[in-house]
Amino acid sequence: MRHMMSPLDFSVDELESMMDLAVQIENDPEKYAHVCDGKKIATLFYEPSTRTRLSFETAMLNLGGSVIGFSSASSSSATKGESVADTIRVVGTFADIAAIRHPKEGAPLVASQVSPIPVINAGDGGHQHPTQTLTDLFTIRSLRGKIHDLTIGLCGDLKFGRTVHSLITALIRYPNIRFVLISPEELRLPSYIREDVLDRNHIAYKEVTRLEDAIPELDILYMTRVQKERFFNEEDYVRMKDFYILDKEKMDLAKEDMYVLHPLPRVNEIAVEVDSDPRAAYFRQVRYGMYIREALIMTLLEVSVC
Repeated sequence: MRHMMSPLDFSVDELESMMDLAVQIENDPEKYAHVCDGKKIATLFYEPSTRTRLSFETAMLNLGGSVIGFSSASSSSATKGESVADTIRVVGTFADIAAIRHPKEGAPLVASQVSPIPVINAGDGGHQHPTQTLTDLFTIRSLRGKIHDLTIGLCGDLKFGRTVHSLITALIRYPNIRFVLISPEELRLPSYIREDVLDRNHIAYKEVTRLEDAIPELDILYMTRVQKERFFNEEDYVRMKDFYILDKEKMDLAKEDMYVLHPLPRVNEIAVEVDSDPRAAYFRQVRYGMYIREALIMTLLEVSVC
């Protein structure tokens, strides 16, 4: 039985196979509409989510399965003090697979160690968000036709952004990936990722403060919001939240084939006027996320088309 705690739980070849399956699902959804008949996914979300939870639930429904779970810790037995380990033991009696989002780093891993069913990390604190990373990789491959020989700009909250941390860790396994890290000093990429991931693997990168200086050279621009829920005080958040705003004027500096990604939700870091630009790919990214989660569910449940 396999779990997914990190993108590194699967080899590059396995991820490519999963993305190939996602393409097949996208092209012929009816063919896969009953592969999970009789199966249930438990979505155990200890903190709020719209896209990730609904994407998992829609993915399972599209495969013919059904959904159980909760959307906040307040509606679970966590309010009574039940541990994540005990919860997954109980839920494993009812469901065939589980997706867990939790504010504490490592909570899904703890669950996976005692779980009778496959567990997917749907986000743990500021640590990992592996299925968003699958979504990002699949989006890049779908739009650019490859995941190599690319210059990727990561902009905004690089300190607390778990999507950024997961994406960097996954992308360094592909040839000739170069990063441009765009952030204010206070929200720079943590040193442990800079040193242990980028430097140790001899990955090319540079750190800049101004988006305007970086955008002309980028193949992909990955925007992130400044996450209010990760700040310790309101004053620091207010000072940082409008540091970057991608607008039409900045998009005019970019390449014709540069695509903008964003894990969403956005606040105001991408102006609404950018939505009509054909290079704005963040809503297409949501759709790609649904297909790749269907492929992941099938992979972990070891089901296929008869």
